[in-house]
This record gives sequence, C-alpha cells and structure tokens, in this order.
Amino acid sequence: MTITFFGHKNVPIAKIKNKAYETVVELIEKDGANQFYVGNQGAFDLMVYELLKELKKQYPKIQYNVVLAYFPEESERGRIDEEHTIYPEGFETVPRKFAIDRRNHWMIEQSDIVVTFVERPFGGAAKFKEIARRKKKRVIELSE
Repeated sequence: MTITFFGHKNVPIAKIKNKAYETVVELIEKDGANQFYVGNQGAFDLMVYELLKELKKQYPKIQYNVVLAYFPEESERGRIDEEHTIYPEGFETVPRKFAIDRRNHWMIEQSDIVVTFVERPFGGAAKFKEIARRKKKRVIELSE
C-alpha cells in the first residue's frame, strides 16, 4: 500500500508532529502501508521525510522516497539522499514552471492513501487534496 503526503509549505510542526507519527504508525501496522512518497518543497515535507527516516529504523520493511519535481541544481546535489530520492521518468521534459504540479499528479496516481495538512482552502496542498478526493483516494487530514 502506497501513501503520499501533501501539506502547506509552512506548518506548525510542534502541533502536528505527534499526530503525523501516530497516523503513519497506524497506516503501517493496521493498513499494511509499505511505500511512502513525499515532496521537498517546505516544512511539512521535511517533517514527513524526517519522520519516515526515523520510522524506517523501527519498521525496516517500509520504503520511502522524496519525489523530485525537477532535477536539482549542481549546488543542491550534495543535500540529496540519493538512496531515498526518485526523479520520475519523463519529468526532464516538463518546464520548471509546471514541474511541481506534474510531480504531485504523479504522486497521487501512485498512491492508495493521501495524508494532508490543509488549513486553508487555497494553495497547492488544498488543490491536490481535492484532486485526490476526486480520484477516490482515501484522504487523511492531519489538521482535524
């Protein structure tokens, strides 16, 4: 089972970290989640990445990947965890302006469940939460 995450760029980490942890543990233990995808555009994505990295120690069978929207600049490459980063085939032809949208659509298509943190009805996180719902994906909202 594959899980994807979407959240606002700026989020109250201290407020949601425990709920995110409990949610992911439940998805692993009760739903058999074993593959996780997260972006790399903000504080929410970084929190999820760090959480998955820690949970990998407790649940060695899970796999997690940061999904890049575009190939990183030379100066950014040293900060990439190559073992846990993917760049989907065909993305190299997508203009940078549209790359994040394309990546997010790709992540939804791969997933069974989408975990979100959306506090306002606009922006990318809200947009992709609604797209996931329209595609009949199970959506778990951390802000509730």
